[in-house]
This record gives sequence, structure tokens and C-alpha cells, in this order.
Amino acid sequence: MSEDYSFGGEFIWWPTAEYIDQAHLTRFMLQEDIADFETLMQRSTEDVAWFTEAILQYLDIQFQTPYRNILDLSKGIAWPQWVSGGKMNIIHNLLDKYMGSDIEHWPALITEDETGEANTFTYGELYRRVNQTANALRSLGLGPGDAIGLYMPMTREIVVAMLAIVKIGGIILPLFSGYGSGAVATRLADANAKALFTADGAQRRGRLIGMKSVADQAAERVPSLQHMIVTKRVGIESEMVPGRDHWWHELVDVQSTHAATEIIDAESVLMIIYTSGTTGRPKGAVHTHAGFPIKASQDMAFGTDLHPGQRFYWMTDMGWMMGPWLVFGAMILGSTFILYDGAPNYPSPAKLWELVEKHQITQLGISPTLIRTLMSAGDQHLKMHDLSSIKLFASTGEPWNPDPWMWLFEKVGGGSKPIINYSGGTEISGGIVMGNPLLPVKPTAFSAPCPGIAADVFDEEGNSVRNQVGELVIKAPWIGMTRGFWGDPERYEETYWSRWPGVWVQGDFAAIDSDGQWYILGRSDDTIKIAGKRLGPAEVESLLVAHPAVVEAAAIGIPHEVKGSALVVYCVLTADQQPSDELRSELKGSIVSSLGKSLTPEEILFIDDLPKTRNAKVMRRMVRAAHLGIDPGDTSSLVNPESITAIKKAT
Repeated sequence: MSEDYSFGGEFIWWPTAEYIDQAHLTRFMLQEDIADFETLMQRSTEDVAWFTEAILQYLDIQFQTPYRNILDLSKGIAWPQWVSGGKMNIIHNLLDKYMGSDIEHWPALITEDETGEANTFTYGELYRRVNQTANALRSLGLGPGDAIGLYMPMTREIVVAMLAIVKIGGIILPLFSGYGSGAVATRLADANAKALFTADGAQRRGRLIGMKSVADQAAERVPSLQHMIVTKRVGIESEMVPGRDHWWHELVDVQSTHAATEIIDAESVLMIIYTSGTTGRPKGAVHTHAGFPIKASQDMAFGTDLHPGQRFYWMTDMGWMMGPWLVFGAMILGSTFILYDGAPNYPSPAKLWELVEKHQITQLGISPTLIRTLMSAGDQHLKMHDLSSIKLFASTGEPWNPDPWMWLFEKVGGGSKPIINYSGGTEISGGIVMGNPLLPVKPTAFSAPCPGIAADVFDEEGNSVRNQVGELVIKAPWIGMTRGFWGDPERYEETYWSRWPGVWVQGDFAAIDSDGQWYILGRSDDTIKIAGKRLGPAEVESLLVAHPAVVEAAAIGIPHEVKGSALVVYCVLTADQQPSDELRSELKGSIVSSLGKSLTPEEILFIDDLPKTRNAKVMRRMVRAAHLGIDPGDTSSLVNPESITAIKKAT
């Protein structure tokens, strides 16, 4: 990063007495006789075993056989052993324990699609549908330890299917609904999947997209796959393979609504979430019954402060960790979550705000990229809907730029609703740093690390630093950490534990300012070094999106004979703005005036879209590879792979 990076600014939101009094964090600290948040952070990171046990108690995580030992580090910090000897199934804590209580009749899930059709399902209804689906899986000979894929739209069936896999002790393989057959096949084959849930197709921006046909092509490359369960979603004619393929309504709907829960070791594998690597096969992060759901619900409780009776919507896909995060977290807390099967700005930029009003959403999860897009459509769409139900915003996916952050805070939230910034990763099961309702907020910042996460920022020599940019690290284990990469423990150790002994290196650049506020500044492998100065992409991109003509930007470094690297920038313009040399000069001038002549861009190029994942993360490494004409690596996670070709043609 550049040496003169400016951190922070002024606090612009402070917690009210109402936020503090009602907060899960307040209740937890009272339970544990802790005076303030600073003390909580110290205790939770210095005594991980105590904190983990306290979290299990607070969340009412019930074990059928109690564990003997909460934490065993005899195999080293990279391989902690949790809740040794404990037996349970997390489905008990999501559904089973609520039956016979008031929660059985509370709404668990609300779904809506692009047609506007919406449905509500209580905990009791979900319980019975999950039981039917579990019985269907067992009728096919599936059981504990069997990997089962989810390649479906964001409908109620994907939730039911996921929870049924959990119920029988199987392993969930969530797959991005926009994957092509190659990406689906690679992940199913890597986990030796025995079955796959899919649908005939999906509707996206009014267009029908086939999914069963993609699943069929993938299945040809997966010898272990024995069964495919297909939901009739949009009426696309589908060829069914006898003996392998089963219509959901024929297989599931005839089953009994009573089913036993498979009680297994608490550290049994619950889920493998695949993330794309820069090279080689995708990395499969392994998560257990006593891992991912605990961390997800802890972050949801302490960060977004979700309570029963409140409603959480996060724009996501089940193939991104935020999909399972939303389901597990909300259900452990006995609250309501919402799935929307469609684009959040279709058929108009007002769609997201319509969802807020219609479903009385209290916690709204977004990404900076989405807000930049909606912001460019104008404020008039906000005024069409009552957004007073919103209690707070939650945000993850990309570093913020100040202007869209302020637009969300002031225009959408009226300057009174906090933006809970959240950053971590699939291997974390949630967040490393996160805002919360007890701490004040600065624009684009994170208030603190998550309780229980011993986060720090290291310089290149491994020293802890403040008011300067360094590597984001974690110095103690936490219960949500991945149990390694599926079938590849060496790659896991090399990825996270190889730089400094006993220290997890996340691969993000971060900084902590003098007020203790945290900033995530992008992937450390995105850093550009120009004539000895380190430059973070977010610095350049923030300057550009502050211009009224620019919606999004991506800054990359390319080889330069003299300076080592040179700066190249791609910009996405507003709909009413045409590319021009005059605009290019204007944008270049704003960078020079802010960052200095030595950081003058070699090129500013214009493009219609940047390559992004479904969670709206801009893939700068792919921008760079396309610009240089080299192999971009695994592109299967992109929602818009055509953008790679467009980059090569940009002028």
C-alpha cells in the first residue's frame, strides 16, 4: 500500500441505549460477568476453551453425548481437536428441539421469486418436509458420510434438501447455481459424491436457464454418482435417466413426515465448501457439525444481533458460504431468513427495496458492489418503498469505497442505521473482523475483531503494527476454522500456516487506526508495487468511483521494465456516460493529484462489466490475466465469464 494511506475519519454512528440494551452481546457479557467489550476480547482470545464453552451454552447447543474435552491442541494449532467424545447432530439444534415449543409455529423461511410469488414456512413445516426428504434419501441407500451435492436455485427445496442431508449424517456439497458442467463435475468427483439435488431450471432476469441438462453433462464425468433428485421448477422439459434420476414430487412427497435423526460424532464432516484457487483443482474447505454452524450463529448473534421475530435477508447463493451461513445462523437463533430467487435489481432497481417493505426485513445483507449498482440507478427508487423495518445493514464481499458507503448510510438508512461491516472467509466459517451494535462506526471500517478471534496486523517481519498496512493474521484457534482441505492437508498448511510459525495468514491486507478501527484493503496478492511503493487497488478504485461517471473500477499492476510494475485501471461507466479521451484524462488527473505523478496510470480502459463471483467479489487476478493474455486459472466461480473476453478487447 502507499505509505501515506489515510485511515479512518470521524465516527458517524454511535449505539443508542436501545441497541445496547437489546443486544445479544450485552446479554452474553452479563451471563459471563464481563464488564465491557475490551475485556471480552481479551478473555475470549486468551482463553479460547472458556469462550467456546460459553458460546455453546449461550446458543443452547445440545449434545446427545457430552464431550469430554472442549479443546485439545496436542496435534498443533493448525489441527485443533474440538468437543472430543461429544455426539450430536446439528439438525437437532436447528429443528428437532423446537418441536412442541412455541418456535414450532414461528416462521423459519420466507421465499420469493421473480414473479413475486412468496411463501412462508414455519419451523414445524420445515421439520416435516426435512423428515420426508431424509426418508427419501435413506430409501435410496444413502446415509452417514455420503457426499450429496446441491445444484439448485434459491428456493425452499434447496433448504429442505440441505437440512435432510444433515439429518441423515451426510455431507453437504453446496454448488454455485451458475456453474457450468465442468465446475459441477470437478467438485462432485473430488468428494466422491453419491447423489445430487438439482432442478429442471431456474429463472433469471425473466429468462429460463436449464440446470438439469448441465447436471446431466456433469454426471457423465462422476463415476461415484448414483442418484439425481430433480425439482420441477420452471417447466423445462428434462430427460430422466431410469434408475438414476428421480422427480422430487414422486420420491419425496410420498414419504412419512416422521424420521429419526442420525446421532454422530460432533466432529463428523457436515459440509465441504469449494473455493476456486488461482491454479489447480478447487480447494474443498472441510466443516463439521460442531464447527461452521456455531461460528455462523455466533457472528449473526453478536454482529448482526438477530433475534426471534426478526427477519434476515442476504443476497447470496447456496454455493457461497453466506448461503449456509444464513440458514444455520438464523435457525440456531430461532429467527426468520428470506431467500429471493432472482436478481436484486430486476425487473427494476427498486426490487431490493420492494423486498424490504413486503417482508419487513430487519437485517439486510448486501455487498458494496450491489450498492454501487443501485446507487447509479438514482435515489428515486428508494422513495417508492417504506424501509423503516431495517434495523441495520450487514456487508461483505469487497472493500468499501467511501461514496457508496455514505449513500447507503444516509440515503437508505437515514443516517441512523449502522452498517455492520463483515470480513472473513469460507475457511473461517464467518468473520475475522466485524462491527457490532455496542461499538461506534466509521465509514468503511470494521469496529473490531469478532469475539474469540485473536486477529492482528503484521508487517513483513512479523511484527504487530498500527496505523500502517500489513498482513491480516490470527494467532489462536477458533471453533469455526476449517478442518483442512478435503484430501489435501499439505495444501491447507501451506496456504495458511507456512509464513510464520503458529500464525494463520489470511491473505488480506489490513490496517488498524489509532481509534482501534479495522480496515480490510483487499487481497495481499492484489497489491501493486510501483517504483518501490506498495499500492492497494482499493485506494485507486475509491478515487475513481467517487467520479459521477464511474460505477465500478478495478486496478491492476502489469510488468514494467523500469518501475517493476505499472498501474492499469478498468472502469465501468454509468449508463448515460460514453467513453472518451476527455474522461480518461480527467480520471487520470484525479489519481495523479491524490497519489502523485509516480503512480500515474499507464492506461485507463473502459468496459461494460468486471469479472465477479456470485457474492459480487471482483476477481482482479482474472482482470490482470486477461489483460496480459495469460491463463486466468479457474473461472468457474464467475457469474459473468464473458467479461474476460471483453477485457481482452477493451480500449
